[in-house]
Amino acid sequence: MKTKSITTALLTLTMFLFVYHTLDACTGVMVKTKKGAAVHGRTLEFGVKVKTDIVLIPRKHKFVGKTAIGKGLSYTSKYAVAGIVTFGTNLIADGMNEKGLSCGAFYFPTYAKYAKVTKKNQKIALSSLDFNNWILTQFSTVEEVKQAIKNKKVVIVDTPLKGWGPTAPPFHYIVYDKSGKSIVIEPLDGILKVYDNPFGVFTNSPPFDWHMTNLRNYVNLTPNNVNTVKIFNKTIKQLGQGTGMMGIPGDFTPPSRFVRAVAFAATTIPQKSTTEGINQIFHILNNFDIPFGFSRETVKGKMHPDYTQLTIARDPQTLKLYYKTYEDQSIKVLDLKKFNFNAKNIMMLSTESKQPFVDVSGKLKPRK
Repeated sequence: MKTKSITTALLTLTMFLFVYHTLDACTGVMVKTKKGAAVHGRTLEFGVKVKTDIVLIPRKHKFVGKTAIGKGLSYTSKYAVAGIVTFGTNLIADGMNEKGLSCGAFYFPTYAKYAKVTKKNQKIALSSLDFNNWILTQFSTVEEVKQAIKNKKVVIVDTPLKGWGPTAPPFHYIVYDKSGKSIVIEPLDGILKVYDNPFGVFTNSPPFDWHMTNLRNYVNLTPNNVNTVKIFNKTIKQLGQGTGMMGIPGDFTPPSRFVRAVAFAATTIPQKSTTEGINQIFHILNNFDIPFGFSRETVKGKMHPDYTQLTIARDPQTLKLYYKTYEDQSIKVLDLKKFNFNAKNIMMLSTESKQPFVDVSGKLKPRK
């Protein structure tokens, strides 16, 4: 009986690790208005249900980084932050602060490698979600973040986290500031590597520089339709719209989503206002929406479908955070300016809700 229990536990652990390391399909994108104001957003996909809440963390809230050997870096929120937390924690996995700086953690399986915590680095050590939270509460611009990392103010250490399984969840990060500048931060071989991100686009593995090189395979893509051609005096016409984008990858792997996200961001026609830009963000991200069951893993007869659980859009110009969920496609908005940044308590709201169908039958009128 004891041997059977151990075998069952090991099998459960193996399945858990398999799901947590293979099912992920988050996509991030940025667009700008006619006047150059940036807005951006992302999707959150996973093969198991991730409990999420919307929170607002005020200034002067104290945090202590978590490590495998005890307390890590102690820090206090310099800026108020609104965003998404997971599994009931107070650590924002994706959000925006009062200065318009945004940061999101994206899954980075098989490549993320954190430093090992030691007594020597423990005082500046953070877990992978503490790191995201630290950036949002401490900085106002991309340049400040880059300088802090250059000066080795912190180190991300290998730390299991509540809800994310028995091992440290593998993340890499995208940061935007109000001006539209963007960087990518990746933990590679225990070192934090920083890349400038000219597109504001982000997905998952492999590393960011690989994705940038892979774009060279798609330099032929264009939003303009291909002209008709003559072959042996026979005129060949295109079947319809979209011929300039023939060959764009359509699957949901990270490399394919990265190429598509760049294509959407590059061809989007700038709008007058950031509100219209937010509408564009949602329309773009709709193209990365994964229905429940379309992408899946089956382990020992149990199916684990990867699906779009949450979609977020951020407007750093107006300090508004927008979101919708798989179960409720109505877009909700959180206005940071309506909150007291010096409040004592963290404010929280579950993202779970059900979308009602609106019956408009009674609104029809006779045609005149």
